[in-house]
Amino acid sequence: MDNHVAVAPRVGGTLRAPQNPLEDGAMRSAPLPLTHDLVLIGGGHTHALVLRRWGMSPLPGARLTLINPGPTAAYSGMLPGHVAGHYTRDDLDIDLVRLARFAGARLIVGAATGIDLGARRIEVPGRPPVAFDVCSLDAGITSEMPALPGFAAHGVPAKPLGRFAQAWRAFLDGKGATDVAVIGGGVAGAELAMAMAHALAARGRKGRVSLIERAEALSALTPGARRKMRDAVAAQGIDLIEGAEIAAVEADAVLLAGGRRIASSFTAGAAGARPHDWIAQTGLALQDGFVTVDATLRSSDPAVFAAGDCAHLGFDPRPKAGVYAVRQAPVLFDNLCAALTGGAMRRYRPQTDYLKLISLGGKKALAERSGLSLAAPLMWRWKDRIDRRFMARFRDLPAMDDAALPTVHTQGLIEALGDKPLCGGCGAKVGRDALRGALSTLDANSRDDIVPLPGDDAALLHTGGARQVLTADHLRAFSDDPVTMARIAAVHALGDIWAMGAAPQAATATVILPRLSPALQERTLTEIMAAASDVMRAAGAEIVGGHTSIGDEMTIGFGVTGLCEADPITLADGQTGDALILTRPLGTGVIMAGEMAGLAKGAWVAGALAQMSTAQGDAARLLAGAHAMTDVTGFGLAGHLSGLCEASGTGAVLDLDAVPLLDGALDLAAEGVRSSLFAGNRALAPQLPEGGKADLLYDPQTAGGLLAAVAPDQAEALVAALRAAGHRAAIIGALTDGPAQPRLAGA
Repeated sequence: MDNHVAVAPRVGGTLRAPQNPLEDGAMRSAPLPLTHDLVLIGGGHTHALVLRRWGMSPLPGARLTLINPGPTAAYSGMLPGHVAGHYTRDDLDIDLVRLARFAGARLIVGAATGIDLGARRIEVPGRPPVAFDVCSLDAGITSEMPALPGFAAHGVPAKPLGRFAQAWRAFLDGKGATDVAVIGGGVAGAELAMAMAHALAARGRKGRVSLIERAEALSALTPGARRKMRDAVAAQGIDLIEGAEIAAVEADAVLLAGGRRIASSFTAGAAGARPHDWIAQTGLALQDGFVTVDATLRSSDPAVFAAGDCAHLGFDPRPKAGVYAVRQAPVLFDNLCAALTGGAMRRYRPQTDYLKLISLGGKKALAERSGLSLAAPLMWRWKDRIDRRFMARFRDLPAMDDAALPTVHTQGLIEALGDKPLCGGCGAKVGRDALRGALSTLDANSRDDIVPLPGDDAALLHTGGARQVLTADHLRAFSDDPVTMARIAAVHALGDIWAMGAAPQAATATVILPRLSPALQERTLTEIMAAASDVMRAAGAEIVGGHTSIGDEMTIGFGVTGLCEADPITLADGQTGDALILTRPLGTGVIMAGEMAGLAKGAWVAGALAQMSTAQGDAARLLAGAHAMTDVTGFGLAGHLSGLCEASGTGAVLDLDAVPLLDGALDLAAEGVRSSLFAGNRALAPQLPEGGKADLLYDPQTAGGLLAAVAPDQAEALVAALRAAGHRAAIIGALTDGPAQPRLAGA
């Protein structure tokens, strides 16, 4: 979260009321405004450790952002062990979503492709540029070989690590030929070759592993360590090919310059690791493409720092090694804070020598330092202990202290506070009973140009002969990225228009920002409006105005109009026998509640955010012939289906097994994770069971799927068309005779 008064606590915390001013005479403090943007590019080891420390000691006034291609970052020290089968993928990955939540940082899942030093902006495809006052690069390196013919099509670079690990796992789990080649006979290449040989042997899959080096293999090691490594390579049956120039890589072979053909169905590149190409276009001072930094880790531009493998220590050059990245972290943290506060900089002093622990395929490792080396299982256990201890720093995040409840408080305060943090999105929605109670006090509509549509969220207006629908919706932020929230809020608001079969027309925006400096206000509003405009225009609507204000947290909403060529689709015309189609999986509420509690995997959160950001205009057009339709949002599938049954005068039977779920939703529900609206939604359908997958029926959805009642003879074809368009649609039940409420099949 941004560094202002927060509703959701950090990992391990429980929402509590603020301290009672009557106890100590203190005045209630206002949220501190954010004044500067600090942006970290890349989730490498250095930045991961900076994020961890930031979570324990954030700099007031700074808005922290992390940009990374994915929601996780692989730890290089455990990659050979993962390839060999000793570690799972979860063991290997640092969960950046959870780490960003702990640090109070926004995470942008995307790959940076450029830095405009003059404008102080970072280019990330698919979104508006990210502005910064200070930024740091820890973007790692790549083992891609663009100059080697065929490598781009048939080779797999060992770095980035995450992509390599995924490709290797797919190959290992597959069938067919198992010949493997590793290009690059350095320590990294030899580690990979031995790990691959071990994994293939453990699976009983026979194949040759070749290690190809253009010069002498393992030349960077001392003679004793080199001899032990070569012995280990030979013991694994690996074919070591030295002094070999590679001519090309093919789908099933590596071709050498002399004409020799090395069979390979999986060719890994571990030679010539180099910086990413876009860094060369930044205008920063470089050494062989790496960002040159001084002893403070500052580049040639005083606002830009660099660390890890993408940095060149111009003051004291060192080889690329993770140990340097780890030890740069405390210095980088202090100097980033100093750059934002005008404080004094610290010097980084790299060690002259360090312990090398090299995996040898099986659970055995080589230790080398100061010319001495030892290969033994004990060294593996030592390395394993070090690696697991490092990763535990990101899994066992320290719990931040809760604010104590005041000693004196009104009756009912604890009950009103609840036992969990207030969710964002639709999880923060007011319950249906409270909403209906409030609306029941209003006088009946007296205008003849407004058509009452009981139960529908959008109103039908007759304007100058046109049929126009009107709706409004807004979301309390559950992501600190304004672009992500703007996209989701726009898709969410459009849901009512799409559900009524209307074509989006115009929108007004309502934005509440946390306290920000004028510069950050402009940056944030620019991001929000650019992202929202993209969604609205793609849907056929234009943003025509709006309103902004300042509050304790970010809230984004839209009023939207749409035009109906035909009569709108409402809740009231469902027919007995209609098939029920749901266009997207359930689970956004429980996943975002799990993310707030630090329990959801980053990949689950990224998947949920991606779904919520995806428009459904094409799905609505495919379902234009539906008898009744609604969008599944705050009241959950059970609540919204109950409303459809009530309006149509039908019952419904649900096939629970057919209801699609987002990855991770069932896991979190089984752990007892619930959105703050769960209990109220459960009360809307008390006849349905509770527990297991059934709990997801009451999960509030943000930008949820369309729920359509369609003629049964059209359902299969419609689902096929929806899936062809990229929607995870499913037939989940049918409308029936009987009481106007849903039940489960077989119940």
